[in-house]
Amino acid sequence: MKQLSMGDRLFTFFAYTFLVLFTALILLPLLYIIITSFAPAKDYLTRGFFLIPSHWTLDAYQYLLHNPGFVQSFKNSIFITVIGTFINITVTSMMAYGLSESWIKGRSAVNFMILFTMLFSGGLVPTYLVVDSLHLIDTFWALWLPAAVAPFNVIVMRSFFASLPYELKESSRIDGCGEWRMFAKIILPLAKPAIATFTLFYMVGNWNTYFSAVIYLNDDSKWPLQVFLRQMLVINDERVGLLNEALYTYTPSARMAAILVSALPLLVIYPFLQKHFNKGMLVGSVKG
Repeated sequence: MKQLSMGDRLFTFFAYTFLVLFTALILLPLLYIIITSFAPAKDYLTRGFFLIPSHWTLDAYQYLLHNPGFVQSFKNSIFITVIGTFINITVTSMMAYGLSESWIKGRSAVNFMILFTMLFSGGLVPTYLVVDSLHLIDTFWALWLPAAVAPFNVIVMRSFFASLPYELKESSRIDGCGEWRMFAKIILPLAKPAIATFTLFYMVGNWNTYFSAVIYLNDDSKWPLQVFLRQMLVINDERVGLLNEALYTYTPSARMAAILVSALPLLVIYPFLQKHFNKGMLVGSVKG
């Protein structure tokens, strides 16, 4: 084994020290949120900053579970994320596969329109007027349809589909396999890494829906979790606890618990997609 020089040892020591300190700076706020959520409310008010509560309690989580506004917004976020992600992946994969086939007429024009939307958007006011004219205000469709396709994801997935061997598709057609069946039985199974990657991207986007919900949803019973959290953490609007005419006062422990619960679903789902996600990060990187 090669003996390290003094300079290499010093570099290794400072590199590891820096990484440990940097990791601690990142983990400390998260650790503080977790600990505060299990601490009594009086600890936050009387002790200031602490890493060990006077005693551990689940009062904050029980408090949230009995809050009809929080429970309803959590259900709304799950519904928005599941249906929205399904729409996103379905439309993105179908559009990308169609655009990857050179024999499709008008493919260049559609590719140009997709690229154009990456550089220029319609703007907030025109988009709102379109959504309003379609009578989608105060419906979840106002969140799903305008964001049904991410142009960049379509372009990357199109490159992946275009990189598949032409002989594979041709042999399937010769054997009598139609386009829909080939897409469902052959193409999609080969695209599992890409689908898993973009599913995760779309899930994060749908779960963190905030601005669109503020713009299009006036009915607070349809608010997703992120809008509820904003009212709870920043404005502390009493309406968030008045959906069933019950007043809720949000203690620091309850706020920290709400933050932790809002991040939990994505932390639980990510490990199941990780093995495909690592492969999918290279999708479309070879052939553009």
